[in-house]
Amino acid sequence: MKKIKVLIISTIAMTSYMANSQDTLSISKSEVLEKVLENNLQIKVAEKSFESARGDYRQSNALFLPNINASYTGISTTNPLMAFGSKLNQEILTASDFNPALLNDPDQIQNFATVIEVKQPLINIDGLLGRQAAKAKMNAFQLQTERTKEYLELEVSKSYMQLQLAYKAVIVLEKANATAKGNLKMVENYFKNGMLQKTDLLNVQVRVNEIANQLQYAKSNVQNASDYLAFLLNEDTNGKTYKPSEELESTIAIENINTSLSDSRKDIQAMEMSSEAYRKMYQSSKYGFLPRLNAFGNYQLYDSKFLSTNAKGYLVGAQLSWDVFDGFKNIGKTQKAKADFQKAELETEQYKKQSQLELNKSNRQLLDAENKVNLSKLAYEQSQEAFRILQNRFTQGLEKTTDLLMSETQMAQKELEYLQAVFEYNFTKQYLQFLTK
Repeated sequence: MKKIKVLIISTIAMTSYMANSQDTLSISKSEVLEKVLENNLQIKVAEKSFESARGDYRQSNALFLPNINASYTGISTTNPLMAFGSKLNQEILTASDFNPALLNDPDQIQNFATVIEVKQPLINIDGLLGRQAAKAKMNAFQLQTERTKEYLELEVSKSYMQLQLAYKAVIVLEKANATAKGNLKMVENYFKNGMLQKTDLLNVQVRVNEIANQLQYAKSNVQNASDYLAFLLNEDTNGKTYKPSEELESTIAIENINTSLSDSRKDIQAMEMSSEAYRKMYQSSKYGFLPRLNAFGNYQLYDSKFLSTNAKGYLVGAQLSWDVFDGFKNIGKTQKAKADFQKAELETEQYKKQSQLELNKSNRQLLDAENKVNLSKLAYEQSQEAFRILQNRFTQGLEKTTDLLMSETQMAQKELEYLQAVFEYNFTKQYLQFLTK
């Protein structure tokens, strides 16, 4: 019976271990980036916006291509005019049909007509400008889609580093937890031997509980960072936890980065292209006063029997038309288009200035981050040395318990601050590269 219980416990433990190992998925940064570019919803939304704009542009092909329409109509009538016209179209009119009695009161007649109609635009200036506006709009959405992909590359890098930092924080706090428990064991021995007061023991126990609480928060941060990574990947979490297969960088690499704002940046180009689209729309509305020239033609087949085509005829022509006055509708449309164009120009100028402002701010942040890394690294190294000295003196009975606790707390805190500073520097550098890309 005892062996059976041991076997059951072992099986449960092994099953639990396998479940945990299945739920924790190791993933590299390159894998994340590849999946994000393929599955991310933000990219798909941007691509659909581009496809919508491309559909608008393709509609403008009607300016060059003919409009072809075919129809088949059947009627039965005793209407004098329709009856006479139907006989005329069917080419069966005779002299007797001019009898006034038959003209005024004709017999019922059937007419089946097949009409193939073609309309071909020839000159349409405002339509051509509207087509150019649609193309500029399409190009703007294409550039915006490319910029969205560049932004998500940055976001992937940031979220991956956050996940690395979260795991590293767990490791640091687990080490601090082990150190605190070791100190607690040592203090408990001193207390049993009457070398320390109970307040010293209680202080150490409080510190152990604090670290355990911090460790739990750090583990929750790991899951939060993993969930956000799953969101970028457009995948359900379902209890899964991602684990980075690459270690967090613990050093920084100083690089010279071009700090000038480039007009070739995709989002700035998209803003300028959008402004160009509004300019073309404004020009299109101004040229809406000009006449339009269109050609048309149709081919007709008539008969009194269903699906028969004994009589045939055609019609070709051209039409020059323009709106002389439409109750200020076109004038108002032109005024609106002009205001939209000027607004787009102002928004583009404002966006450039905001981008330059953000670039200047990021330059200063990078310098601050570099300084913070250097200072936090020095503070971490000093805290390590201070803790080593205090621990040695404490074992010799030369230091207080509270001093040891404060030193141990400071060391863990400084290590986390240093890792956070490295993360901030590396992300700021990548963000600066994104702003100048």
